[in-house]
Amino acid sequence: MSLLRSWLFSTPMIVLSTIVMGTISLIDSFFDATGNSQHRVARIWAKMLLAVSFIRVRAEGLEKLDPNASYVFVANHGSFMDIPAILSQLPHQFRFFAKKSLYRIPFLGTHLKRAGHLPVDRSSARASLKSMSEGAKIITGRGISMLLFPEGGRSAKGLREFKEGAVYIAIKAGVPVVPMAVVGMRDLLPMGSGHIRSGAVVLRIGDPIATRGLKLGDREELTQRLYAEVARMLQEPVRATVR
Repeated sequence: MSLLRSWLFSTPMIVLSTIVMGTISLIDSFFDATGNSQHRVARIWAKMLLAVSFIRVRAEGLEKLDPNASYVFVANHGSFMDIPAILSQLPHQFRFFAKKSLYRIPFLGTHLKRAGHLPVDRSSARASLKSMSEGAKIITGRGISMLLFPEGGRSAKGLREFKEGAVYIAIKAGVPVVPMAVVGMRDLLPMGSGHIRSGAVVLRIGDPIATRGLKLGDREELTQRLYAEVARMLQEPVRATVR
């Protein structure tokens, strides 16, 4: 029954929601060049995707964040549904880095481009560095946050080694970096699977780590600290909610 529900209901509704909200986002972009309105539309889209997939997301640690501050958010990445989970819970305006191939997907690609998200060309170190520098400029110039998945893409199991791009951006922009752990999403929609299972997911938010006073030479140490913190949060048992 779970597989039939996924194929016959959840997947078609995800496609329909993406088309509808992508169209709204496109129209909205002609009235708001900042991308802020499109981000609010994306947040609604994310909640719709989770609802039609029967996935419940609960955030832990939101009280650690200043709603008026800018951050570089760092999270593990094991499922296509990680971004909807994060979008549905974080109250901050943030932009993220996406593979160039995603910009070719109808509606989604248009939204990514017009909302101000940044494409990443992993085949070129120079292009990646340019994107990282642009991300730092967006934070300092517009006062918004950035989201990165430092594993460099989705991982089928475990937690892969972190790349230093997120820390580079945070140090360049002089803003705190925040470790986060998306717990349980990979079990509901594993990498390479089209079967969306219903269930509960926890978004754990760690303590912000200040970067002011740090130099780019501190990237490796801070990256390892982030990795250890995300790994720790992934291993913590999920507390039952009281109804």
